[in-house]
Amino acid sequence: MVRALVLPAVSAPLEVTSIALPDPGPGQVRVRLAAAGVCHSDLSLANGTLRQPVPAVLGHEGAGTVVAVGEDVRDVAPGDRVVLNWAPSCGECHFCAQLSEPWLCVRANDATTTPYARTRSGDGLYPGLSVAAFAEETVVPRRAVLPLPPGVPLEDAALLGCAMLTGYGAVHHSARVRVGESVAVFGVGGVGLATLQSARLAGAGQIVAVDVSAEKEEMARAAGATDFVVAGEKTAKEVRALTEGGYGADVAIECVGRAATVRAAWDCTRRGGRAVVVGIGGKDEQVSFSALEIFHFARELRGCVYGDSDPARDVPVLAQHVRDGRLELGALVSERVGLEGVGDAFAAMRAGRGGRTLVVF
Repeated sequence: MVRALVLPAVSAPLEVTSIALPDPGPGQVRVRLAAAGVCHSDLSLANGTLRQPVPAVLGHEGAGTVVAVGEDVRDVAPGDRVVLNWAPSCGECHFCAQLSEPWLCVRANDATTTPYARTRSGDGLYPGLSVAAFAEETVVPRRAVLPLPPGVPLEDAALLGCAMLTGYGAVHHSARVRVGESVAVFGVGGVGLATLQSARLAGAGQIVAVDVSAEKEEMARAAGATDFVVAGEKTAKEVRALTEGGYGADVAIECVGRAATVRAAWDCTRRGGRAVVVGIGGKDEQVSFSALEIFHFARELRGCVYGDSDPARDVPVLAQHVRDGRLELGALVSERVGLEGVGDAFAAMRAGRGGRTLVVF
């Protein structure tokens, strides 16, 4: 039996309890977690914004040590330090094989629909986003573990699994930020902070952070922001006013997932600029544009899944940046807690407080 945080039903209170975790079967790996980040996607799964079979163990951003492998697993061994990959690509579907877009793999979340463990009463438990990282240990498909390069602290490495990959990818793969360009980042949570660091790494000239909480200004500036705007009714106008000539930002990256911030990100960019939506909004969050403004402003608006990242390719790159001091994983973390602290972390997200909360085992 291992301790885990269980979601009994959608929108139900979380429960810390013991679960029965089986030995890894063929093609599976068992991992002892060192840490797991609390992501807004976990909250979206818990409240039903994203579909999740229940009862479930959530948590998809994690790192730990392999403790056992299935009999046919040859390239991973007990003792290996690994980062968990919540969207493991199959390498065979249309998006993987033909388009080389593994972040859109149609089979990435196959494991979410199959129970991976049992409750104390014997009921099947489903793994949140295939990973189930809010537990002392988990069992995942082999393709869901990535070797952690040396020199990266194991606890902080959990953030490579989602926040940093997403923020880095949004800047370098989706928005394709060029040296000297101006960037506006909406939302200074874990992913937003990673995006700010990544914009600085890309050589952006002006970096404007936008958040509803004025208390996040210090964190934002430490991550690379040159300017800070408290979000309000005239956010887009304020951001444009800060840019050279008042033309607007070259790039805006939305890390919130609300219609109002998507619209503000679009409105704050210059003619011909690029707006990238990273945040996951609900289907009731509707954004509208007139046909005339789409033509006139000639802007690009695009979604961004997992930072358009290939984790097998990008994790070693990020690890090198961490070792060289160009990216700081610990700076994303505003609080370190046990499993019992996840509920409070969800409440902080709803209130717009803090950066990333890290569950430490």
